[in-house]
Amino acid sequence: MNRVFPKVLTVALSLAVSLPVSAQEGNERALNDVPSNEGALFLLLPVGAKAVSLGRAMTAMEGTESAFWNPAGLAQVRQSQVVLFRGDNVTGTGTAVSTLFVKPGVGTIGASYYLHDVGSQDLTDGDGNFLGTFTVRNHLGVASAAANLFSGFSMGLNFKVIQFRTSCRGTFCPDVGTTATTYAIDAGVQGRLLEGLRVGAMLAHLGPRMQVLNAEQADPLPTRIRVGAAYNLVTSFTESQNFAGWVSVEVQDHLRDPSSLSLYVGTELIAGEADALFLRAGYVIGELNQEHGARVGLGLTYERFDLAIAKSLVVSTLTGDTEPVHVTFSVRF
Repeated sequence: MNRVFPKVLTVALSLAVSLPVSAQEGNERALNDVPSNEGALFLLLPVGAKAVSLGRAMTAMEGTESAFWNPAGLAQVRQSQVVLFRGDNVTGTGTAVSTLFVKPGVGTIGASYYLHDVGSQDLTDGDGNFLGTFTVRNHLGVASAAANLFSGFSMGLNFKVIQFRTSCRGTFCPDVGTTATTYAIDAGVQGRLLEGLRVGAMLAHLGPRMQVLNAEQADPLPTRIRVGAAYNLVTSFTESQNFAGWVSVEVQDHLRDPSSLSLYVGTELIAGEADALFLRAGYVIGELNQEHGARVGLGLTYERFDLAIAKSLVVSTLTGDTEPVHVTFSVRF
């Protein structure tokens, strides 16, 4: 951890706030063509094992992870539940929890919290004397609401509180503590146009600039437009409710500077109905070099419990390894 932390910390800081040009130049491999004037880029990191294994192609998909993707997908959640998320990414560890309350036939409201923990590093002076421990964390709180507008169509909204925080603990810590907070909304829709065909569209991370130092240096949030479609190929071969085979495709672009499309593709094979087994795979051609490549995953639904596990097969240029597994676990009540 200590050997790669300086690289990871530099990337993590740019995922939270925009760095000076000299630091951005050192991050070209990790941040590819992400605009240097955007802040809170940790919002672009994936949350949820299903989303990871489907290559982030979630705009047209329904389910509990939609609180971090397209909130319209929450309208089709059938039971109230608590959902736990855990997964590592190239810049740190992500932990999240969602509580969803469902009114059958009407919609869903929920509250979620996500902690992106970059980690800690000991600080020393020129003589090697210990000064303190430097920590970088990003916090995200989400209030969600989703409802069925009419047959086959739903809409969802997220209101988000976003905070970037650095701190130092120790007797001789330099003055490096920083806190920056802003707000954002997500707005999305989903619809079922034909038998087995879902479509979705959303606007993500729209809000005031992230101000860390002063108003002149405040950076815009990474606002994105997403459009996706998912089709159940199995409906072409059988009408059985015990099998499904979804292919989901979506594209994403910048709202403020449309010029850099990202492509996400996911597949999901489902065996069973109330109790079911899920096999998933996806591929990402995204705006970060660290994203490009394949993912795989498994899912299981049994009685009141859901479990999903995902693994990215992409080798990080920072650590030289693939990411550890992502896990999502939920309990219905």
